[in-house]
Amino acid sequence: MKTPAPAGIATVIAYIATIPAANLAVTHFGAVPVGLGYVAPAGVYFVGLALVLRDLAREATGRGAILAAIAIGTVLSYLLADPSPATASAVAFAVAETMDFVVYEPLRRRGLLVAILASNAVGLLVDSLLFLHLAFGSLNYLPGQILGKTWMTLAAVIVLALLRRRYRVIA
Repeated sequence: MKTPAPAGIATVIAYIATIPAANLAVTHFGAVPVGLGYVAPAGVYFVGLALVLRDLAREATGRGAILAAIAIGTVLSYLLADPSPATASAVAFAVAETMDFVVYEPLRRRGLLVAILASNAVGLLVDSLLFLHLAFGSLNYLPGQILGKTWMTLAAVIVLALLRRRYRVIA
């Protein structure tokens, strides 16, 4: 097994950081506007970013590193944030990650951006349903959760597409 490049390691670290950041945002900021009149728990933007970082980190380091990153991010969440969103987040991330593997892996052959878009669509829905149910006992924020995570996924994919076009570095 070869050692990941520094950019891959940085991506994993950024991914890990999004997990407690999302839970801290929920704990300290509550609900925030996400557009079109919807609101969602403040961690929604970090989770949307996490979905893309997870796929990029997996590209650079493999599945095992991502599963370890989820565990590390979860432990950090318990140490830094309220245990209720940390528990809901851990369950939602674990299930959404499993669903992501099922979608991402077969689609990766069709291109990175296709795989990211499809797996994030599944991941953001599963993560949102589970997190909201477990953390709040309600799906009232579901439209806002989906919208906020979609904004972040689309923004990241646009940046990646531009980078790919300019530098031809992303497959």
